[in-house]
Amino acid sequence: MTSTPRPIILTGDRTTGPLHLGHYAGSLRARVALQHEARQFLLLADTQAMTDNVGRHQKVTGNVLEVALDYLAVGIDPALSTIVVQSQVPELAELFQYLLNLVTVARLERNPTIKEEMRLRGFERDIPAGFLTYPVSQAADITAFKATHVPVGDDQLPMIEQTNELVRRFNHTVGQPVLVECEAVLSQVARLPGVDGRAKMSKSLGNAITLGATPDEITRAVNAMYTDPNHLRVNDPGQVEGNVVFAFLDAFEPDTAKVAELKAHYRRGGLGDTALKRMLDERLQALIAPIRERRAEFARDRAEVLGILRRGTMRAREAAAQTLSEVKGALGLRYFEG
Repeated sequence: MTSTPRPIILTGDRTTGPLHLGHYAGSLRARVALQHEARQFLLLADTQAMTDNVGRHQKVTGNVLEVALDYLAVGIDPALSTIVVQSQVPELAELFQYLLNLVTVARLERNPTIKEEMRLRGFERDIPAGFLTYPVSQAADITAFKATHVPVGDDQLPMIEQTNELVRRFNHTVGQPVLVECEAVLSQVARLPGVDGRAKMSKSLGNAITLGATPDEITRAVNAMYTDPNHLRVNDPGQVEGNVVFAFLDAFEPDTAKVAELKAHYRRGGLGDTALKRMLDERLQALIAPIRERRAEFARDRAEVLGILRRGTMRAREAAAQTLSEVKGALGLRYFEG
């Protein structure tokens, strides 16, 4: 009887800053669970982060270790998950080069994720070529490890669609199934808003709570959270939709019945923002305290963390090299073998 093969997971983060609660709600918790049931690669995407950080490369490289510390602090086990530094796997860059020939500039410009990212960065027509082509780089990352599942937010679905387009086109071009299509795995919390009510939590926007935040930083962030500007008195009915405090309670309070009752109470009036924020502050303090403590413990031996990254990256290179060999064989690029 043939056993079902374990899924291969590829996920990761750009190394432009330490991770925050938006990352934790969106995918970090899922990654901790998935490592027990799948072969998981976690990519520290420093090469990709360089595409829109020209002249700020120290910001990118300096955060490689910081993001790795966040991974370890939330429970990623390097014995179960392979943590990979993207720039140290040259096979990814070579595969990226081959895949670039299978997509047009017009198709890249139509990618909804790229269009939105260009708008946010104000690139207009001065977009760096590396940034425009990063969906192809991401496709190379996914296909190099033959990932079958990729945890993403809903804003990243166009990237998965484009990856599978490239897989199909490559396989059709060479006439054999070398690369593997992948499936998006959506997180339960698609996107956590910033504390200021903006649509996305971001360290660069100053509206994030990092995983290493101190107790005072957590309290200040919660007290600053956007609620309902029309909820002026405790007895006034309040609006739950668009209320950041409730978005955080939905993401981090495991007692869903309690959250439902709080929402009902707020809507009918009689529940003040101060009391609501106090409850959320207690929940976040309890959540982040053990993460912060584990992070500090790992940070005391940074040499060992670098060792974890080195060993994981070498394992990843072996997997990527195997895929690249198959790709080059299918393209007839192995001139000196046999």
